[in-house]
Amino acid sequence: MDISKAIGQLKQEPGFADNVGMVLVHNGTVRSWSRKDKQQVTALEVTPDQEKIQQLVREFSSKPGIFRILVEARSGLFQPGDDLLFIIVAGDVREHVKPVLSELLERIKAEGVSKREIPATGSATA
Repeated sequence: MDISKAIGQLKQEPGFADNVGMVLVHNGTVRSWSRKDKQQVTALEVTPDQEKIQQLVREFSSKPGIFRILVEARSGLFQPGDDLLFIIVAGDVREHVKPVLSELLERIKAEGVSKREIPATGSATA
């Protein structure tokens, strides 16, 4: 996802100027170390459940003040530094937009994405 282009397209949607005062972006990338044990990671295999993610987008889009949510969850084998997950939440005020981005991110990570780390030693961890 080209974030600047996606936001530019959002701004062209009817109702944007009347309904949006904040746009928040999450750009998740691959770390070179495991969150679990800080071991070096050479790659990350990611399998998003696109149907579940779209269900979550629909659920969170109905929250008060939310104008639009865009999500791109990439699938495949990625190297440290690669982009994995983009989330854009556009809405009226920060009291509505910030918690939606935070909660949606947590739910996508918990329910919509599975991943397998490839450690530097060659054995895989979940």
